Formats: sequence, C-alpha cells, structure tokens
Amino acid sequence: MMCNSVGSMIVFRSVKSVNEGGGRKTMFTNMGGGIHNLLGNITRKEIDKAGKRKVLAFSVIFSLNIAIGNVSLRHVSVNFNQVMRSLVPAVTIAMGIALGKNISKRRQMAVLPVIIGVAMACYGDMTFTTLGFFYTVFCVLLAALKVVASGEMLTGNLKLHPVDLLGHMAPLAMTQCLFLSVILGEVSDIVSRWKTELSPFVNIYPVLIIMMSGAFSFSLNICSLMANKLTSPLTLCIAANVKQVLMIAMSTFVFGIEITFSNGMGIVVVLIGSSWYSYVSMAEKGLDKISQKETRSNERSGDEEEGAALLSAKQSSPLYQRA
Repeated sequence: MMCNSVGSMIVFRSVKSVNEGGGRKTMFTNMGGGIHNLLGNITRKEIDKAGKRKVLAFSVIFSLNIAIGNVSLRHVSVNFNQVMRSLVPAVTIAMGIALGKNISKRRQMAVLPVIIGVAMACYGDMTFTTLGFFYTVFCVLLAALKVVASGEMLTGNLKLHPVDLLGHMAPLAMTQCLFLSVILGEVSDIVSRWKTELSPFVNIYPVLIIMMSGAFSFSLNICSLMANKLTSPLTLCIAANVKQVLMIAMSTFVFGIEITFSNGMGIVVVLIGSSWYSYVSMAEKGLDKISQKETRSNERSGDEEEGAALLSAKQSSPLYQRA
C-alpha cells in the first residue's frame, strides 16, 4: 500500500508539473504528459466529511480483503479458494440488485457458464477446515463488496478519478494493513527472519521482489479501477475469473503442470462463457444507444410540434390579425 500511496503522489506531481510548467520540459512534465494521454484528465478533488467517511469505509473493505484473503490460504487449499472465488460475480449481481442496479436476465444467465467453468478449471485438492471455510466465504463477500463499493466511488456522487481515489484511500489502507499485520504476527515473523534471510545485506532478492510487487500492485489497482469506471463491477469480476483460468492454461505450457480433463473442459467453458457475456454486454450497449437516440429524436420532434402549435395559436389571435 505504501507503493500505491507513493505512486499516486508521483502521478499528481507529474500532472501538476504539466499544468504549471509553462512549456518547460522536465522529467515530471514528460511523465505527466504520458500519464494524461493514458489515463485522461486527473484532478485532485476536495471531498467533504461525508465523502471522507465513504473513503474510510472503502479503505477498511480494501484492507480486510487483503488480510482475510491471505489468512484464508492458511486454512484451505488454493484450489478450494479459487473455486469459492468463482462465486464473486454471483454475489456482485446480488449486491447490485440490492442497490437498485438494472442487471438484465440475459447478462445474469451469461455469468453462469463463467462461474461453472472456473469451478471446473480450479477443481482439485479441495481440503479445508471449518474456520477456513468461514474465512473464505467472508473473503468472497469482501471481494464483491470491494468491486461494488469502488464502482460507487468512481461513478456515484463523488465521481473520483481512479488515481484520485487511490491517493485518498491508500494512506488509510496502508495504516490499517500495518496494524493487521502486527495482530496476525506477520511483523514478528519478518523481524525473526530479518538477519538470516530477509535483510538486503544477506539476500537482495526479497527486497527487490517486494519493490517489484509494490509497483505491479499500483499498476494493477489503477487498471482495475479504470476498468471498473469504464465498464461495470460485474464485468470486472468476469474479467478476474477469466484471468484465473488463463493463468492455469499458461502454467500448463510454461511450467509443464498437468491438468485433468475436467480442468481442461473448465477452461473451454470459461472462454466460451466470457465470449457470450461480452456479446450480451455489447448488444445491450448498442440497444441503449439506439433508445437514447430515439428519446432525443422524440424530444426534438415534440419541441417542434409544440413550437408549431404556439405559432398557429399566435397567428389565429385577433391581436396578431389586427397587426
């Protein structure tokens, strides 16, 4: 989360250099120009107390999603975790309907093959404990809630830019993650292994991996939030499920990992299901554009008819005829 906070500050510094540079070329202005072309107009919004409460609540969801997700893997197998996470789109649909979002039946049906396919592709060692099961269910709820909440922050009343949302949220989430890592014993584990394994003077690779992971995390969060803003929370969940399956498919070629017939069929089902979902989404967007055009055309024709009626009434008026 520190990299997310620092990355947001660098982006805002670069954009500010472009706005106030007066034509001078510096490293920050060049960077800011590229960021503007890539991410659009980025502005730092001042939010009120209600907005700050929403950002704080979102940061808590974000932090718990990371912490609970990591903790759940101590008590369940990776396969069980991935199969359960395939349910995130279904939970997202339920949350969207509860918030009054209009999700068509066709789109809901298009989600089913993706969920079933991911469960088939990830099926394997399904060991879990009772505590791990509840952790994983909570993790699924948090993952869906995070996507829905971020969608509201980006397209709702606040309408924050993804970089701006990350800039407001990351410092809060970083503090919360540090607190949770102390409680869960991760900090004490790092301290105990620091001199022998994790110190850069002993082994430089752990520090480099952490720095690269932070940079990739910042890029991933920006891309995820941009995709959420431009599409929908449900579409983002479908993309995440497809990503899981593509990772499994790639691992078979890169690392030579064997998969069962059921896993292979799951990959095929996910690819077909995601294509169907994309087709349904594009078709609905096309219908929305046509209906919007018809509405505007009807409004214009209605205005013209009203104007003609007013002109006719004016011409038939005795005062108009005397003139």
